Amino acid sequence: MDRVSAFDEPLKKLLGGATAKVMAEHLDLHTVGDLLHHYPRRYEERGRLTALTELPLDEHVTVVAQVADARIMMFNNGRGKRLEVTLTDGSGRLQLVFFGHGVHKPHKELLPGRRAMFAGKVSVFNRKMQLAHPTYQLLDARDDDDPADVTEAVDAFAGQLLPIYPACKQLDSWRIAKAVDTVLPSAQEAVDPLPPALREGRGFVPLPEALLRIHRPHTKADIAAARDRLRWDEAFVLQVALARRRYADTQLPAVARRSVSGGLLDAFDAKLPFTLTEGQQKVTGEIFGDLATEHPMHRLLQGEVGSGKTLVALRAMLRVVDAGGQAAMLAPTEVLAQQHHRSVSEMMGELAESWGLWREAPLDGPGDGRALGGSGLGTKVVLLTGSMGTAARRQALLDLVTGEAGIVIGTHALIEDKVQFHDLGLVVVDEQHRFGVEQRDALRSKGKQPPHLLVMTATPIPRTVAMTVFGDLETSVLDQLPAGRSPIASHVVPAKDKPHFLSRAWERVREEVENGHQAYVVCPRIGDDADEAGKKKGKKKTAPEDDAEKRPPLAVLDIAEQLAKGPLAGLRVEVLHGRMPPDDKDDVMRRFAAGEADVLVATTVIEVGVNVPNATAMVIMDADRFGVSQLHQLRGRVGRGSAPGLCLLVSEAHEASPARARLSAVAATLDGFELSRIDLEQRREGDVLGQAQSGVRSSLRVLSVIDDEEVIAAAREEAVRVVADDPGLERLPELRTALDALLDKDREEYLDKG
Repeated sequence: MDRVSAFDEPLKKLLGGATAKVMAEHLDLHTVGDLLHHYPRRYEERGRLTALTELPLDEHVTVVAQVADARIMMFNNGRGKRLEVTLTDGSGRLQLVFFGHGVHKPHKELLPGRRAMFAGKVSVFNRKMQLAHPTYQLLDARDDDDPADVTEAVDAFAGQLLPIYPACKQLDSWRIAKAVDTVLPSAQEAVDPLPPALREGRGFVPLPEALLRIHRPHTKADIAAARDRLRWDEAFVLQVALARRRYADTQLPAVARRSVSGGLLDAFDAKLPFTLTEGQQKVTGEIFGDLATEHPMHRLLQGEVGSGKTLVALRAMLRVVDAGGQAAMLAPTEVLAQQHHRSVSEMMGELAESWGLWREAPLDGPGDGRALGGSGLGTKVVLLTGSMGTAARRQALLDLVTGEAGIVIGTHALIEDKVQFHDLGLVVVDEQHRFGVEQRDALRSKGKQPPHLLVMTATPIPRTVAMTVFGDLETSVLDQLPAGRSPIASHVVPAKDKPHFLSRAWERVREEVENGHQAYVVCPRIGDDADEAGKKKGKKKTAPEDDAEKRPPLAVLDIAEQLAKGPLAGLRVEVLHGRMPPDDKDDVMRRFAAGEADVLVATTVIEVGVNVPNATAMVIMDADRFGVSQLHQLRGRVGRGSAPGLCLLVSEAHEASPARARLSAVAATLDGFELSRIDLEQRREGDVLGQAQSGVRSSLRVLSVIDDEEVIAAAREEAVRVVADDPGLERLPELRTALDALLDKDREEYLDKG
């Protein structure tokens, strides 16, 4: 057996079909390598008892405890038999229950004073925590055992660190441990990805030894040494993959888009009614520097809600147009594409009108044909979406292929094969997380040479995450808000505990409207027939008690009707959601922006890009059904003018629940970077290669992108050095092998496409 194939060996060959099937279906473990990289979550020490008082309800747990009492109970007139066992660990008590034929073996073994490891799902019966039919493993010897066996068992167990593995109902931790024992000899075949000089220079143990220590440690120092080594491996191999991607990008040709005096950008800047913030000037300088090079820019522009990313992007687009190229902005939704198109038109409107540059083009879409031209300066700004009329669409496509349109803003419609550009110089991708890699790549491929790429996100990302998730992109951060932006006060409204708080929330909305302002009400669901059908079709079977507790999320159509007839009667209440006809959506947004509606009841279609400075209040219904970052995005729709903003987070979640803790965190800070950190800590990282949405198991097992900033930064430096010295890793075949293991087909495509 060669060194590589040992880790690729299917588990069913070593463990048998039944165990291998459970591992594959429930733990996503298929090969020897998968199991060897399935590390213990924690370790139990002999003498250290798990606190029974802290067991989480409805979770599968492993505990070490002592039997305090065991008794057989009869029921059904003696026809039924139940064994009740009480455990103690000195801090609390836990009841075990066994029924029917499952009573006999534990009745003989679980005697008072016996110590064992138990695993099962925590439930409540008669107001007491219990495990029903737990599996268990005895840890102490019995009095009638052979003395030599007793001594051997005690010696083996004394001081031993017992690994507790991430487990499932079908396979307990110690059964996983037995499976690991079977494959552990293969650890000697591990291919070490670290260059010897790097490993020795940092004092790491060899990889085979690290695997042995993580699974079967003798001391806590063994665990620490193993984790340090394995954590570094994960960071380093991933950073090498990203460093190779960055290096490959530097080898690609691109058309440099250098500064042009007296062009559209200069004219635009001269007419700006405000001064750019220091942050906007800094990131613009970084972007312009990249655009002037003959290699494609790959830059991430991230920043707080309302920090002016669209303005920065527009200036970059004008720079490219001045240099003879075209710029495309890809927006995730039609509403956002229309909003960006409207914003660009507004930003350039004063300039154009003062110069007499706007001319109307014969298109049938509202504003789609406004062109900036005249005085030798000219370009069309076109909108391209799937719902446009045939004539408008045909004209827009013609303007793109001829170069008449310098700027195009659109949705996925931009990606279609029939869309061709004259000279695509810059691609701006808004809200990167909403687009698949394939979609972004399809647009980039439309350039004669690779276009420059600017990725924007309004979801702030901690530096460690940016280094890991977007490690192939240079990062610019806008963390300043423009002058004139108002603070936003945020409060949790506990609708179930204190219904009068919700009544007061609607009073506050009326007060804002009476003061000449407007408000949003956000709901998680639309509430139409299609919405209901989709819910039923995708609904998983749940226990009856779950159905009773979990009502459907509140819906736009229901809430709008209730508000219009009840607490907001007399106000102009409109609705907006993603399944409305595009013209209707655009009309609603236009009228709301013009102040012709008081309250907009909407889904998350307003999450990003919507800019109505007069809207000062937002009420988010069932706020606990949204993620932390999404709540922060929604909240950013208010406080965009000179009047203070108000965001009310309505929830029926219990005060002590994690959901309420999330809402309290959002209410406590306006710092998007801090909130994104909280969000990530609660959700964990998922797969940092971007595959989490498709259910691929995380490639990180020891490394935490939240906590291990120093490791990630150091690994990145080493990776850059290694790749610069040997881009093809020709002299490092072991590292190439590790990369192949990390980059399965899907992930490789992800990195290749960017």
